[in-house]
Amino acid sequence: MSNYTSFFCMLIMLSIIACKSDPSATTSNEVNPAVAGFNAVDSDAAAIAVADEVMEAMGGREAWDASRYIGWTFFGRRSHLWDKQAMMNRLDIPGDKVSMIINLEDQTGQVSKDGVKLTNADTIAKYIDQGYKMWINDSYWLVMPFKLKDSGVTLKTVGQDTTTLGADADVLELTFAGVGVTPDNKYEVYVDKTSRLVTQWDFYSKYSDTIARFQSPWPNYKKYGDLLLSGGQIAGNQLTDISVSQNVRKGVFSEL
Repeated sequence: MSNYTSFFCMLIMLSIIACKSDPSATTSNEVNPAVAGFNAVDSDAAAIAVADEVMEAMGGREAWDASRYIGWTFFGRRSHLWDKQAMMNRLDIPGDKVSMIINLEDQTGQVSKDGVKLTNADTIAKYIDQGYKMWINDSYWLVMPFKLKDSGVTLKTVGQDTTTLGADADVLELTFAGVGVTPDNKYEVYVDKTSRLVTQWDFYSKYSDTIARFQSPWPNYKKYGDLLLSGGQIAGNQLTDISVSQNVRKGVFSEL
């Protein structure tokens, strides 16, 4: 199995939960209210406080909720333009000569292959399913730090450690209940002592594992619109062409 495929499989079920989070599902007056279904009872107060600091360091909850169009290229393989508010995604895969416009709410959409718009319903559905899963996976690599208080998440403080790049960090543990098909997964998220930005995440296949399946640094944060984002880095790969905007060209989500 290739590194790309391995990483995709490990992340996809978690990111299904993370990227479908709906801030409007909350009724709290907190500055950074948890999404409905967040396990506040079993999460510790210190970890929740750190998650709120991360949100603020990344630009703040108001800026996150107000952001609309987020674009990026995943590991040089495929490009996304996500209408976060309308829950639409434009996906272009140059190597396969495939483009899709996906309604992320009901997983319907349009597909073109080799410059020709597809018309067979079964074929379209197959492509849309694949594209939807790519968006789920690929967006989590970009916006995970905004998703620390999502549905199904239990958040706890592990302690302090040093990232693979040598920076001191507070470490949070993310575990999951009643979500996805791999509830035994565990993540450890490193939050820089000074910047309060997420600078690394470690993936564990099972909660009981003591050695991470992989570690991914999140260096080189830059400001895009009102948000700070990192392209991450693993095995020499990273996200590129990152953008955050309030306007896009007409027809990008309606024409292939």
